[in-house]
Amino acid sequence: MKDFDVIIIGGSSAGLSSGMALGRAMRKILIIDSGKPCNSQTPHSHNFFTRDGQTPHEILTIAREQTLKYPTVTLLHSEATHCSPITNGFEVSTRSGETFSTKKVILAAGIKDQMPDIPGFAECWGISVIHCPYCHGYEYGHQRTGIFANGETAFEMAKLISNWTKDLTLFTNGKSTLTEEQQAIIHNNDIQIVEDEIEALDQHNGQINALRLRNGSEIKLKALYARLPFTQHSDIALQLGCQFTEQGHIQVDAKQKTTIPGIYAAGDSASGIRSIANGVNSGTMAGVMANLELIDEVFLVKE
Repeated sequence: MKDFDVIIIGGSSAGLSSGMALGRAMRKILIIDSGKPCNSQTPHSHNFFTRDGQTPHEILTIAREQTLKYPTVTLLHSEATHCSPITNGFEVSTRSGETFSTKKVILAAGIKDQMPDIPGFAECWGISVIHCPYCHGYEYGHQRTGIFANGETAFEMAKLISNWTKDLTLFTNGKSTLTEEQQAIIHNNDIQIVEDEIEALDQHNGQINALRLRNGSEIKLKALYARLPFTQHSDIALQLGCQFTEQGHIQVDAKQKTTIPGIYAAGDSASGIRSIANGVNSGTMAGVMANLELIDEVFLVKE
């Protein structure tokens, strides 16, 4: 089968939930997935009813099995490399050499975090170097915690994470760009600001033990929060001319529609809320709205 109603690029939480919604709508669906989820190192996932504390791999395995039980849903283990408009839809090519046609496309390939050049950082990412207190804060509550950020981001993270622990140190990794007012507020909340550059993270199997500074000092930590820059995992949205937000996400409306007709986006690709629950929610919305558009294109043109 080379022709599909919808092709979904990305087969993690958002992509699979789109596929389930469309499979239950009896649409012919192809999910193209490269098998590189951004949460692959994360030991446990939280804030998702019935699956709290399970590994992302366990949740993904169940989701894949349940989505693929619908006979009109197909999963291809490959990478979508090109997408271009054709008459009545789009043509999608893969790294493995296949070409498919489709009426609609849902972009759900997620994002790639850009790691700083600090030894030990990448090894700890998703384990003890973490991005979200709602996902991981409970496990590190009331423990010695660092924040790796500067400027407005550092101020907002310090305020947020102080809800989970008061034992906080802010590492700006160079001269602080906080305003004097922000620095005063942070100090008034007993949060130390360290401007010295970071040499390395002392860690074992992804669990941070201490942060070493270039001035030779060492600070013991149990966790370090970081909000990293990122790129889109796939450049398909760029190829198609989709607009992006200032933060670098694919711009979508309340129906998960991009600025290009027939193209939807869901999950981390289109939102700064990085959670399985949000991926499932936005993915389901994208699938439902793509199906409604397909219905309208047939139902409303009949005389």
